[in-house]
Amino acid sequence: MALMITDECINCDVCEPACPNNAISMGDEFYKIDPAKCTECVGHFDEPQCVMLCPVACIPVNPAHVETRETLLQKYQRLTAASAG
Repeated sequence: MALMITDECINCDVCEPACPNNAISMGDEFYKIDPAKCTECVGHFDEPQCVMLCPVACIPVNPAHVETRETLLQKYQRLTAASAG
């Protein structure tokens, strides 16, 4: 499952640098998460870092991008292989 940032985001800037996959960037009005890069920190950490750090709890699971832990791990492996090569 990829995560998403809702319009409750206050643009506090803590999530973007915490993302190990560089999946978070500034959108038109608030931060957004690229579902192709979001692994919910699987492969990096035990918990999604953005969710842990978010002061307003505006980062739920994106219902349009439901993935299993195995799928997230495969995505992590693809992303790290691509960045290493």
